[in-house]
Amino acid sequence: MNRVAIIGAGECGVRAALALREHGFEGSIDLINAERHTPYERPPLSKPNTDGVSLKTISGAADLAQKQITHHCGIEAQSIDRNLQQVRLSNDEVISYDRLLLATGAKPRPFLVGSTVVPNLHYLRTYDDAIRISDQLVQSRRVTIIGGGFIGLELAVQARLTDAHVTLIEAAPRLLGRAVPSDIASLIEARHRAEGVEVICGAGITDMSANGTITLQGGKAIESDLIVAGIGSLPVTDIAAAAGLILDNGIAVDGQLRTSDPLIFAAGDCCSFPHPLYDGKRIRIESWRAAQEQGEHAARAMLGPVDDYQSVPWFWSDQYELGLQIAGLSTDASHTIRRDIGENCFILFHLASDGRLLAASGIGPGNSVARDIRLAEMLIAKRAHPDPDALGDPATKLKSLLTA
Repeated sequence: MNRVAIIGAGECGVRAALALREHGFEGSIDLINAERHTPYERPPLSKPNTDGVSLKTISGAADLAQKQITHHCGIEAQSIDRNLQQVRLSNDEVISYDRLLLATGAKPRPFLVGSTVVPNLHYLRTYDDAIRISDQLVQSRRVTIIGGGFIGLELAVQARLTDAHVTLIEAAPRLLGRAVPSDIASLIEARHRAEGVEVICGAGITDMSANGTITLQGGKAIESDLIVAGIGSLPVTDIAAAAGLILDNGIAVDGQLRTSDPLIFAAGDCCSFPHPLYDGKRIRIESWRAAQEQGEHAARAMLGPVDDYQSVPWFWSDQYELGLQIAGLSTDASHTIRRDIGENCFILFHLASDGRLLAASGIGPGNSVARDIRLAEMLIAKRAHPDPDALGDPATKLKSLLTA
């Protein structure tokens, strides 16, 4: 293998390129970046910051050049020819590959009123999106956020830092319905309400006018200077689909992160894979750490056989002074054990019917739950069946359960 091409220069694609060099690959690496910026971290774009939006690079141009990684900046990959093993770029350049990695990420899910896509809404995915929203926040007194997921809630915090009146609309009965248990969602909602955010759950939007008036089911009208939609994301699969690769909630890959074409790999937000810790269930993970780990895993897999990817999913979010961390997947849990640590600080352990720990969700001031969530992550990876009484007892050190 002498030539590797990587489509996508986010966390996943860049980490894959760097990992190839770290593992001794001496051939050519072409990193194709549709954005005009040096590769950057996405999490800071939505995290609350009184200094505004800043671009935190993953690897600068000089570092990429020093590692002999050819960075095609501001150029899109338009098509893949699997027979010729070539990628055609938007500048008509053609790049040949022996192995190809698709790290195309995800895009915001468009907001619809009925079956119509609403124009002139703001979405947050890129640095340019974040700059536009930040500029608008400075002059907007009435901000409406559609969607009570992590992006919407983090943007609500940011908007409150500008002293704007914030209305957050969630069509589901509660916030973070697909992401966290109700105990944690209730605490986060209460914290937002205490900060002055108007939270409206269980109300769909029936109309949105050009002047920023939103009409809810029941007739309530909300006037807005700025409207941001954050209702989830979709994997970017267009180029994979056009190339005839198999899709299944993203680009379908195996445990090695290899697609239906053995020369093409996919990793990060754009792919779904069978997870050994969850009975081989095919999942797609959207998180900074998963993108980083999968990029590195794909790099090693392109160089030779490796163990199947099976890292425990992990995610975090900051909500004012509260830090939320989640390890594992709780969708198949049959019961939950709560460990109270302090005021507004607790961990929920989610167990299968046979007592195996599947996931842990924690929230508390700052990083107060970080250590215990890390220990829970290790228990999940070991497929441990910890004593439920010990899990619920804050006097029992989780570290002791690792050796039990």
